Amino acid sequence: MENEKKALILGGGGFVGSHLAERLLRKGFRVSIFDRPNLRRPSNLVKFPQLRWYEGDFVNHESLAEAIEEDQIVFHLVSTTLPKSSNENPVFDVESNLVGTLRLLDLMRDKGAQKIVFVSSGGTVYGVPKQVPIPESAPTEPLCSYGIAKLAIEKYLHLYGVLHGLKHVAIRLANPYGERQRPALAQGAVAVFLDRVMNGRAIEIWGDGSVVRDYIYAGDAADAIISASLYDGVGSVFNVGSGRGYSLNQIIEAIFEITNRKVEVLYSSGRPFDVPVSVLDISMARSELDWEPKTKLSEGVDLAWRWMLESRA
Repeated sequence: MENEKKALILGGGGFVGSHLAERLLRKGFRVSIFDRPNLRRPSNLVKFPQLRWYEGDFVNHESLAEAIEEDQIVFHLVSTTLPKSSNENPVFDVESNLVGTLRLLDLMRDKGAQKIVFVSSGGTVYGVPKQVPIPESAPTEPLCSYGIAKLAIEKYLHLYGVLHGLKHVAIRLANPYGERQRPALAQGAVAVFLDRVMNGRAIEIWGDGSVVRDYIYAGDAADAIISASLYDGVGSVFNVGSGRGYSLNQIIEAIFEITNRKVEVLYSSGRPFDVPVSVLDISMARSELDWEPKTKLSEGVDLAWRWMLESRA
């Protein structure tokens, strides 16, 4: 079809990517996914025979080039590091994430891809906030290499827009949670805590549990990312979260109530890169992207818990 929208999701086989892919497919997009080799494909995507899969290393120029097409919207959700591990090897963080993304931008320019939507980090790029909730205009002083690399990619998106006219939007995403989040990879507190409860193991907390974060249901995050891909205004950076803050202790209490199970909670010394409070101001996303988070924390945690139970069964 001549007017068919084409989308490539880098990291589409992952947690947020699988939510994004399903929504794009249901909206009539022709979707391709690029992800690492031998990845177990998410159960919610195997039912779509029209979905194209490409496997390879993100930093491999040749394998990535096969997936990129003219007039394609590229969704960049790939990250080779986590905030807690990125400071251990900043060189790897830069080589794999920042340099890999620069090669991607060159490929998009050469192949005539239409636009890139980059999933940045609302939890790390700001560092210790000067005000809460945090607007997009707030100072950016990351305390981990992960956040620095995300911020650098945002700057290069702007540069490629100026030099080459590349359309781009960066989504500064809060802490996503929901179905298909993998606790083994320590992708988020909600998944890790639910897994501990399911297996009757103690929940381990860095600090006293008072650290406050903004948690966003993955399906709501995917809707915001799609809205950003269709956006044609002047904005290029948007916070996406729930706009509300919850402490780790509050998350634990919610999990105990929803699962009707309790386990021991163990507290240890805090980590230097954990800022005390991070809650995003999402008013720009509301007004410019016409987007609103719809899922309450209790509803999203319940969905994640039910998925874990079904997966185990």
